[in-house]
Amino acid sequence: MLADSLIVPECIFRPGSFSGLMTIYESNYIKFARLVGSYPQSDTEWVSTVPGDCDLHLEWLRREPYTSTLKLTYWFENPDAQREPDPDMVVRVYHDAALVEAVGGRQSHHHHLLKALARSHAGELDRRWRVNIMLNKWLDYLLDTGHRFA
Repeated sequence: MLADSLIVPECIFRPGSFSGLMTIYESNYIKFARLVGSYPQSDTEWVSTVPGDCDLHLEWLRREPYTSTLKLTYWFENPDAQREPDPDMVVRVYHDAALVEAVGGRQSHHHHLLKALARSHAGELDRRWRVNIMLNKWLDYLLDTGHRFA
């Protein structure tokens, strides 16, 4: 696992601050780069499969010279036997700035802890902190379980 302590912020920040959020984006980029490796040339969906965990799906939504937008998700079967994505995160990679931002995700979650987290952080800066901390921790989990896109 990559230690967040290896990331040296350019300034001192408080949790919940804008400068702290930028440090989270930097941490997300480092972890995401380990997960994805070199960026594939095809725009098809990529799947990472590891024993003991759900298949991880990565779908490239948009590619531009300095940014890429993609969707990162697990697919679950709901009680109606239909596939449902969760956490279904939309992620933007800023290649030139070496940052990754979670720009969106599910508006409602099935897990009670994710529901409580969403209720407790309602403002825009709080919302960005919430989804990016979630992405950061999920990237830790994915790397720890062995997910990689070759």
